[in-house]
Amino acid sequence: MPQFLRGRHALAASATAAAALFAPLAWSQTDSAAAAAAAPAPAASEPVANSTLDAPMFYQLLIGELELQSGQPGVAFQVLLDAARRSGDELLFKRVVQIALQNRAGEQALTAAKAWRDTRPESLEAQRTVIQLLGLLNRPGEVAAPLRSMLALTPLEQRGALLMSLPGLFQRSPDARQVLTSLQPVLQDAADKPETRLAALLTQAQLALRANVLDQAMALTRSAATEYPQRDEPLQLALELLAQRAEAEPLIQQALKTEPERPGLRMAYARALARAQRSADAAREFRLLTEREPEQPGAWLGLGTLELELRHVDAAEAALQRFLGVLAQPAATQKLDEAAVQDSRRQAQLLLAQAAEMRGDLKTAEARLAEVDGGERAADIRYRRASLLARQGKLDQGLKLIRELPATTDQELRTRVAAEAQLLREQGRWQQAYDLLAEATQKMGADSPDVDLIYEQAMMAEKLERLDDMETLLRRVIALKPDHHHAYNALGYSLAERGLRLPEARELIVKALSLAPNEPFIVDSMGWVEFRLGRLEEAEKLLRQAYASRPDAEIAAHLGEVLWARGRKDEAQQVWSEGLRRDAKNEALLATMKRLKGQP
Repeated sequence: MPQFLRGRHALAASATAAAALFAPLAWSQTDSAAAAAAAPAPAASEPVANSTLDAPMFYQLLIGELELQSGQPGVAFQVLLDAARRSGDELLFKRVVQIALQNRAGEQALTAAKAWRDTRPESLEAQRTVIQLLGLLNRPGEVAAPLRSMLALTPLEQRGALLMSLPGLFQRSPDARQVLTSLQPVLQDAADKPETRLAALLTQAQLALRANVLDQAMALTRSAATEYPQRDEPLQLALELLAQRAEAEPLIQQALKTEPERPGLRMAYARALARAQRSADAAREFRLLTEREPEQPGAWLGLGTLELELRHVDAAEAALQRFLGVLAQPAATQKLDEAAVQDSRRQAQLLLAQAAEMRGDLKTAEARLAEVDGGERAADIRYRRASLLARQGKLDQGLKLIRELPATTDQELRTRVAAEAQLLREQGRWQQAYDLLAEATQKMGADSPDVDLIYEQAMMAEKLERLDDMETLLRRVIALKPDHHHAYNALGYSLAERGLRLPEARELIVKALSLAPNEPFIVDSMGWVEFRLGRLEEAEKLLRQAYASRPDAEIAAHLGEVLWARGRKDEAQQVWSEGLRRDAKNEALLATMKRLKGQP
């Protein structure tokens, strides 16, 4: 979804190094026909060495090739496979495998590869081909034996890379748990050997993460990070686990404490925190990066983005201007993709326009938008211009701008609908937004539902106090995308806000937290439901945690109300005042202060 919808509600280096081990058959399909269809055209056959070619063998090869040329690949396969078995020639076995793949016969290709392996058990390439084909045909249950043989044949220094390539080989398998179960005995044996221990731990952890066996993934990642503190790969896995396992974070923090000068790790950590909407924590890491790496443009852009989310307009503008200044230096961009540089520049200009809009300086905001040349952010630019028009009482003109966006593809239609719905939402036109989203999701039909648009429709139903519709829509989102933590959180929070079905509301929010443990708005929801259940001490603890990570005005409203209920009214007033400085028009905060007669 576009940038304007953000709101409340791989071990790359190792994989690259390992890719060459399985390069010849780098495809993945679910059945033999599909696997064969994905195969590249076969390489030109290398001639059979004349020194070992007798007349009968020459005749057999000639017949096989003639049958292939005359459109009889099945006959050619049988004739040439027999020749390969009799001769034991590896090039001929390879030719037979390629013929089968070219003609969409994955099972025949596997038969030929197994014959090759049985005829030449010392051949590393034969073992590799069998494993590749088992991966292509999604048959992980058969891979353990050939994998052991291949490990034994592989030079010692290459075995780690071989193990690290396995998750990629089975990445499209429909049963990730079966892959983990099938490969685990081999990986556990490899973990007992010093030369392959790290690769085996990481590979098991990656497979466990993909299979959603998160406790095992976390334990293996912790072991790897503890035993190999200088390596980045365990910490990359910890970053992947961060959104689902809170205990992954101390591993990253310890590494940065031990070695503060790890800019790559700190950048990845900051971005992971930002994705988790922990804006204050992410901004802290980006500030440290800008202090230590002042000529690193990405750190300034990240900091400027987060300062704007935190409504620190001056700090955001300073960081974004510094980003543009660094980006103007040839040394900063000589190794960067030009298209990426241009897109980053557009992003910074859009954020500067948004900063001016936050100040209420609409003229400057319009001028800054006029400087942006569009590119891949054309929809964002159009939306910001439409928003400026709407703020000046020209909503119809703003809507016209958005409706002129192209919608020739499903994705373009989704982008346009999302932008128009967001604009209507900002202007309090909830019924119009609801109707627009309902029409769009109906047009898309059951075959291509967009969970984000359905979610937005549910949020509009809540604004309209159509709670049954909201719940129906959110449960549909959950059915379509069971890991959509925002849907669980929104439904649980809505029930808690109204004091309805509080035990069920808590269960929903617990589920959301299991999917996104530290996301501040979900922690805020848990604090709020605890408050509704009368558990004030626990509520205050959770709300302080949420507010420290994301000092949002709505979280300030909740924290202040809990403090007020605990008799600490001066402290509540202080929290509310901080919230007002960030967002003086926040409806939840203003309503809370009015209800409790807590105006400053």
